[in-house]
Amino acid sequence: MPLPSAADLFSTQEERDNESRESVREIPLEEISDFPNHPFKVKMDESMADMAESVKQYGVLVPALVREKPEGGYEMIAGHRRKMASELAEKKEIPCIVRNLTDDEAIIIMVDSNLQREQILPSEKAFAYKLKLDAMKRQGKRTDLTSEPVAWKLKGKESAEILGQQVGESKDTVRRYIRLTELITPILDMVDSGKIAIRPAVELSYLPKEQQTILLDTMQLEDCTPSHAQAIKMRKFADEGRLNEDVILSILSEEKGNQKEQFRMPKERISRYFSPGTPAKQMEDTIVKALELYRKRERGKDRER
Repeated sequence: MPLPSAADLFSTQEERDNESRESVREIPLEEISDFPNHPFKVKMDESMADMAESVKQYGVLVPALVREKPEGGYEMIAGHRRKMASELAEKKEIPCIVRNLTDDEAIIIMVDSNLQREQILPSEKAFAYKLKLDAMKRQGKRTDLTSEPVAWKLKGKESAEILGQQVGESKDTVRRYIRLTELITPILDMVDSGKIAIRPAVELSYLPKEQQTILLDTMQLEDCTPSHAQAIKMRKFADEGRLNEDVILSILSEEKGNQKEQFRMPKERISRYFSPGTPAKQMEDTIVKALELYRKRERGKDRER
């Protein structure tokens, strides 16, 4: 039978409860490291500048959440933006709640706290959903838990469905986002910027990395991106082992279903007929009207002959 410690013998229950209760501590910024493989980007944008100014004036109003590291120091769970804003505001410390968390518990809290943001990039969702889904699956396999994860198994629901319910998306949408993690970084950046839509990007994620690199080079040279139908075709050729640089170029050269042939004319050839600063749309409308008048005049000439 284990003997009570000296602290237990000479302290009251209230004192012991207070020690175990979470409290807010001021922790030096230099002692806090970022969460490993943190999927959410912390950008130096206008919003961050505003946050830094607020921290400079009023301090950090909502404490960050950290956990202790075995080797010493702390690991940020929720509060990466607040930490950066504090650094920009030249603060030395940040208020934090220190919580004892397992790796999987930390992942789930980190993802959930960041998914509350208004603007989230597809790549951020992709890696966040993957991290959380993997953590949920590991928790679901444990038999020593009486918490929610085990209840999920008993209800016959798979982790992707549970995650979808939590984030307000279908399990298929969750899976599509997770597939994006198989894209090479430059193509994933094109998804984030809106140059490539989610559905064609999912199809492209099934291409081997070497073929994705060839596709990237071809897209840059031809200044184009694949439609959903073209991406499906590339995936089919890849599955059959027949996708190469020539096939990729041939597929990208096909006219897309929603693509209309464009007629282009150097702006310098027509700019002298318009006032400086005339919008391109107004130029186009004027040229079309002029051509209509020209056609009517030519038809009138034909009738007079």
